[in-house]
Amino acid sequence: MKERARGMIAMSGGVDSSVAALLLRREGYDCLGVNLRLYRNTDLGLACHKSCCSQEDADDAASVAFQLGMDFETLDYTNLFRLRVMGPFVQAYLKGLTPNPCLECNRHMKFDLLLHTALDRGFDVLATGHYARVGRDPASGRWQLRKARDLNKDQSYVLYMLTQDQLAHLRLPLGEYEKPQVRQLAREEGLVTARKGESQDICFIPDGDYGAFLERWIGCDLLEGPILDQQGSVLGRHRGAARYTIGQRRGLDLPMGEKVYVIGKDMERNAVTIGPESALYRSRVLVEGVNWLSVPEPANAFRAGAKLRYRQAEQPCTVEPLDGHRLCLLFDEPQRAPTPGQAAVVYQGDLVLCGGRICKEERPSPPQGRGDGI
Repeated sequence: MKERARGMIAMSGGVDSSVAALLLRREGYDCLGVNLRLYRNTDLGLACHKSCCSQEDADDAASVAFQLGMDFETLDYTNLFRLRVMGPFVQAYLKGLTPNPCLECNRHMKFDLLLHTALDRGFDVLATGHYARVGRDPASGRWQLRKARDLNKDQSYVLYMLTQDQLAHLRLPLGEYEKPQVRQLAREEGLVTARKGESQDICFIPDGDYGAFLERWIGCDLLEGPILDQQGSVLGRHRGAARYTIGQRRGLDLPMGEKVYVIGKDMERNAVTIGPESALYRSRVLVEGVNWLSVPEPANAFRAGAKLRYRQAEQPCTVEPLDGHRLCLLFDEPQRAPTPGQAAVVYQGDLVLCGGRICKEERPSPPQGRGDGI
């Protein structure tokens, strides 16, 4: 008698990963549910009920596994999460970038460490509750990543880093479903997570206060510095340049009489530059650390669509591959606030071609401020 295929399922304690486990079980896999302990809220001085990845979520994941007749384990990745996700997140902010820690969690925790654990223990596939689709091109034999059927929930943007080997062992059972169908499946099965709400915040900053988190991590207050206009004149003081991101309007507390936005940061001078919204737009965006996943890297420029943030629709552009795992995106229409540290992902239709990190372009700094007073 042929032995059943074995699947490891990353279970966060939410409805999506719960239904992913249900669907993989229905496919006939012998399943193990795994919850990742990535950090402890008490280490951050936060109440446990405020965040995802809490003990309550782990308990919900264990309850679903029990309901589905699956074995269940919790894996403690707290030290590696601090090393590979939280630490780099802090360092990126202190360098003036705006990182996305969910991308790095996917890269290092789920699809590197957890997948290797699954394969080392004899599992055939790793499944997650992401909304996207994996398939194989019959002509080239290359594994490909595509958008989910439910475009409102599509998460292909945060999966651009996947390799061919990872795609070959990855199952995304929710890719063909819409979110209301997922909720309905959970209700029909009587899963405890059926009516559980969505998690929106960064798991280790559930209150959304990035500045306070950075100060707790580095053990001191962020340094104040000047807020400059485009000519370099000092308009006010900020509470730490790392608290601000390109395109930000709130929190500037300047009586300007018109809307102004953060248009630049000089971390060496600890200066924040503000200006009108028109100064945020760019037609040319440089991208580094590019991963070509669904297609090989082309030799020449080509037309495609690219998105510079998670909820953005792809914008038409010309893609120019550069040396050193880089590329240049030349958009037909200027794009608002391309933010260094965020992801840029390139699509053709629903196919994910590649992705990487938006990087800073060297631009002349504004003149030195005339004094540091207001």
